[in-house]
Amino acid sequence: MPSVFVLMTGLLGLAVGSFLNVAVSRVPAGRSVLRPRSACPRCAAPIAARDNIPLVSWVLLGRRCRACRVPIPARYPLVEALTGVLFATEALRFGPSEVLPAALVLTAGLLALAACDAEHLLLPNRLLYPTLALTAACLLAAAAATGQWPSFGAAAACGIGAFAVFFALHRTRPAWLGFGDVRLAGLLGAGLGWFGPLHLIFGVLSGSAAGLVVGAGLMATGRATRRTRLPFGVFLAAGAIAALLVGDPVVRWYEGVLDPCATGAPPYITGPWP
Repeated sequence: MPSVFVLMTGLLGLAVGSFLNVAVSRVPAGRSVLRPRSACPRCAAPIAARDNIPLVSWVLLGRRCRACRVPIPARYPLVEALTGVLFATEALRFGPSEVLPAALVLTAGLLALAACDAEHLLLPNRLLYPTLALTAACLLAAAAATGQWPSFGAAAACGIGAFAVFFALHRTRPAWLGFGDVRLAGLLGAGLGWFGPLHLIFGVLSGSAAGLVVGAGLMATGRATRRTRLPFGVFLAAGAIAALLVGDPVVRWYEGVLDPCATGAPPYITGPWP
């Protein structure tokens, strides 16, 4: 894969990560992500363009606002760096393929939702629904360009199926699962279903397992109880991104266990990832 393409995609991720920070700061408060321009939340001083360069400005400013010197939360560079790294990794995974835009949109939306859930225990509809709409639009364009309409149908079916399963779990044990997680499951189903239902299952199971391990660890150390609310959306988002990046080898291994005579990758798997 040309290094320039990967580098440019990674730089795009840094810029997108900067915008995600704005969304995470404003959407839970019901504010617009477009107006007014970025400003320090403490002193309301507008942030100059030279102080708004992803990662670089945070370092040059000494991690503090230029005007009031209040510390800038570490979440800002972390989201920017993680978005850049994931965008570059997905450029390697999918190459300049028709499905790459959908993967990038899904990843960006999941990062924003995970950050909101971590900070506010909230999965805002103002982030979730646009992510779902943009992901679906990108997948529709990919299907139109490649003729992979069965994959698009699988994405739609997985989105509906995941929503239905999580809705049933929510109705059965509402204390375990918030309705935001139900909506998020629909997004994961639509985004991962393009690659096949096993990718969706892997994403949900790996995310759930991570949540159980972290929850058990917090309870074992006395930092949480059974009544403590955990940001389950963070773990679901992490599992979904893992499914995007390493779902293929896991699916191949699993299918090899079920059928040792099977060779090659399933027809819905695309991209140059080894």
